[in-house]
Amino acid sequence: MPATRSTLLRRGITAVAALPLVALAACGYGSEAKDDSAAQKVAAGATKIDGLDKVKIGYFGNLTHATALVARQQGLFQKSLGATKADYQIFNAGPSEIEALNSGSIDIGWIGPSPAINGYTKSKGKNLRIIAGSASGGVKLVVDPKKITSVKDVKGKKIATPQLGNTQDVAFLNWIAEQGWKVDAQSGKGDVSVVRTDNKVTPDAYKSGSVDGAWVPEPTASKLVAEGAKVLLDESDLWPDKKFVITNVIVSQKFLKEHPKAVEAVLKASIESNKWINANPEQAKTAANQQLEADSGKALPAKVLDPAWKSIQFIDDPLASTLGTEADHAVKAGLLKEPELDGIYDLTLLNKVLKAEGKPAVADAGLGVK
Repeated sequence: MPATRSTLLRRGITAVAALPLVALAACGYGSEAKDDSAAQKVAAGATKIDGLDKVKIGYFGNLTHATALVARQQGLFQKSLGATKADYQIFNAGPSEIEALNSGSIDIGWIGPSPAINGYTKSKGKNLRIIAGSASGGVKLVVDPKKITSVKDVKGKKIATPQLGNTQDVAFLNWIAEQGWKVDAQSGKGDVSVVRTDNKVTPDAYKSGSVDGAWVPEPTASKLVAEGAKVLLDESDLWPDKKFVITNVIVSQKFLKEHPKAVEAVLKASIESNKWINANPEQAKTAANQQLEADSGKALPAKVLDPAWKSIQFIDDPLASTLGTEADHAVKAGLLKEPELDGIYDLTLLNKVLKAEGKPAVADAGLGVK
């Protein structure tokens, strides 16, 4: 008997099949970021927070993590941390960031909902907390217009998702089920062929004809459009108020307990970053792209950057209720189990900072620390 959504709001999910770790050679988990001394300047007379030499921050090199990209590029993290150095690592997969958090290689990270859930449940609720939101949206179904002109044409086609059991994979499997089609979640075989493909190679797979489309986050979706694909569906249109969590901020429970002042400082920078992004979207877009270039050596062209940026909302609210809905989708797909999610959120410091900013508190949908 399927679990109800209200039940799932109190429960978590974990992958039936373990997801592979993608470890980058530079440090075992993520790549060390380049020195950015201009954004690392410490104000005269600044002191270390909690006596810490540094706070280790992780994020992905993509636009859905622009809160972190902009906060770094604008020097907001360093400003908020005073004489405690903001230290960075860049990741290209959620599991590797979770491993880094578990090992102490990072203290705080920007990450998608599925790896946060998987990390929390696999540790039996002992390794992390979600402490804030960062972004909503930025996910699209893009297709080859020569092969697919309507929803019904997706049946029988090969559609890429980033990874078995990841956030977009679950969303696409749920959408397939809503069309009345059948697909084996593990193999991806059925009325639609779900092809799990790393976002970095999806554009090449599309160009070669290996896939007919993809359900992917930005900027991969816009990269495909630049190759001639068309947007068939924006996932935001499937959600109430067109909002769903795509990026959250997580922290090691040990670090949160031992260094709450440092965590609060990072959250202040995150909120300031989102405020500046929303007030200055064009400047923020440029800043995010500059940081992407510094991190990867390559900036996004305007034909990719502009449409990708427009589809993402930058928010402090973690949209906790949508996490439960995503759990519902994953369970119905037969891909994930239902362990406890209680306590995955601790929004105490976030709401403290929001209150000081004169902003309303955000809710944890009953999944907060008791």
